Amino acid sequence: MYKQLMLDAVMAREKAYTPYSNYKVGACLLAKSGKKYLGCNVENAAYTPTNCAERTAFFKAISEGERGFEAIAVVGGKDGEPLSPNCTPCGVCRQVMLEFCTKDFKVILGTPEDFKVYTLEQIMPYAFTPAEL
Repeated sequence: MYKQLMLDAVMAREKAYTPYSNYKVGACLLAKSGKKYLGCNVENAAYTPTNCAERTAFFKAISEGERGFEAIAVVGGKDGEPLSPNCTPCGVCRQVMLEFCTKDFKVILGTPEDFKVYTLEQIMPYAFTPAEL
């Protein structure tokens, strides 16, 4: 299952809009319903409006009514080069994951040929969650 999520993330990466960094990222978010949501990064000349692949996938899912999530696969790297083995979600994306996922939510990182599976708690220790409010 995780390998297929990684392959879907690679497919999503092909749609990335990255004229400034040329660093393309793709994500495949698996909802508890079984539906997959693909996301890619979308850059903007002003940089701040840029949206990461992970958040694109989450916002698509949330906008369609999903609220339960199992896992997300993330791949990335410079356009025209091999995938980076170390493309990880930024802090903002991790915080979005914390808003909608449990600590055991799976985050799959690496490449389709060599990936590791982490829990959200592992990649975001000492997190600020809705429970702290």
